[in-house]
Amino acid sequence: MPSTDARILRGAAIPTAVAGIIAMAISFAVAGGKGLLGALIGALLVMAFFASGQVALDRLTRSNPHIMMAAALMVYMTQILLVAVVLLVFRDTELFNRQAFAFTLIGCVLVWTGFQVRGALKAKTFYVDPNASENKGDKPSDKGRQP
Repeated sequence: MPSTDARILRGAAIPTAVAGIIAMAISFAVAGGKGLLGALIGALLVMAFFASGQVALDRLTRSNPHIMMAAALMVYMTQILLVAVVLLVFRDTELFNRQAFAFTLIGCVLVWTGFQVRGALKAKTFYVDPNASENKGDKPSDKGRQP
């Protein structure tokens, strides 16, 4: 994984973990042990889904960087659909507090997405490699230029 992608991943994972810990503390205070468990599962699911999505995006675009936007949209849509499926699957569970689970899940998704966007904007990744034409020796000529 390139260092910029690792920095973006780390920049999104750390604030999401902090938000998850805060959500766990609030859920424990409000709903007890079941609230803590629901918030823990919600935070871990977001971290797993979105970190694996970032890794998948890196692998998809490593050999074909021109498909970055399409791949990013596909990965993000898949992540959101998986979150929706998880919310539907656990809507009637009694293992943990569903409200703590749902609010933590949605809150952590928003935190992850916000910090991932922030990291991508701060990365200042070049769209064009400025040294590419120097290395290949295929600089454009001035043959067709008007004086």
